[in-house]
Amino acid sequence: MLSEQRHRMILKLLEERRSVSVTELTKLLGISESTARRDIVILDREGKLRKVFGGAVLSDNVFSSAEATVSQRVEVHREEKKRIAKYAASLIQPKDFVYLDAGTTTGYMLDFLEGTEAFFVTNAVAHAQKLAAGGKNVILTGGTLKSSTEAVVGTTAVLSLKDYHFTKGFFGSNGVSRRAGFTTPDANEALVKKTALEQCKEAYILCDCSKFHMVSSVTFAPLTAGTILTDEAEEGFLDAADVVVCR
Repeated sequence: MLSEQRHRMILKLLEERRSVSVTELTKLLGISESTARRDIVILDREGKLRKVFGGAVLSDNVFSSAEATVSQRVEVHREEKKRIAKYAASLIQPKDFVYLDAGTTTGYMLDFLEGTEAFFVTNAVAHAQKLAAGGKNVILTGGTLKSSTEAVVGTTAVLSLKDYHFTKGFFGSNGVSRRAGFTTPDANEALVKKTALEQCKEAYILCDCSKFHMVSSVTFAPLTAGTILTDEAEEGFLDAADVVVCR
C-alpha cells in the first residue's frame, strides 16, 4: 500500500472515530507499528492530525457535534477507559453518596464496585440496572430517556438533582478544551451534568486522552470544576487543572 493511500485511510478513520491508536492502525491497515507511528508523525507535521501518546486524534480544538451511540463507543479505547474507571471506583468510600453520570467510562466503574456500601444516584438506565442487580443502593433520576446515550434528561431530572448533596460525582465528557472546558453534544444532557456537578462536594471527570483538544456543542463545566482522571496527561495542556493519571 502506498503511503498516500495509508494517509488517506488514517484521516478517514479519524473523521469517523475522532481518535485512533497505533495498535488499531496496525490491525485495520495491516501495517507494522513502526509504519503506523511514522505515518502519524508525518501527518502531525502536516497539521492534518495531532500526535498523542499511543496514537493520534483530530487536530487541535476540533469541533464535533456528532454523538455516537453507547454501542459504538463502548469498545473505543476500552483498556484506557477501564484503567481510569478502576481508579475512579477505588475513590468511593462506604458512606459516600455518589452521583454516577451516564457514559461508557463511568459504566466500566461498575465492574470494580464489589463490596461497597455507598449509595448511588444515576441518570443512566443501564448503570441503575447493573447496580440494582449487584445489590447496591441506587436511585434512577426521573425524566426523559434519550435513546442514543441511554441517559435520562429533561426538567424532571434537573429539578430532582437540585435536592441532592453528593459527596462524590463521576462524569464523562465528549471534549476537553482549555478554551471551552468540558463539553458534550446535547444541551439537555449538558444541563443535567452541570446541575449534578454543582451538587458534588468532590467532582471527577473521567476522560481518556483522545478527548483532549476536542470541542463539542455545549460546555457543562470549566476545566477547574473537578479533578480530571485520564490515562495520559499531555505536557502543558492541563496545567491549570487538577489532573490524575491512572496507571
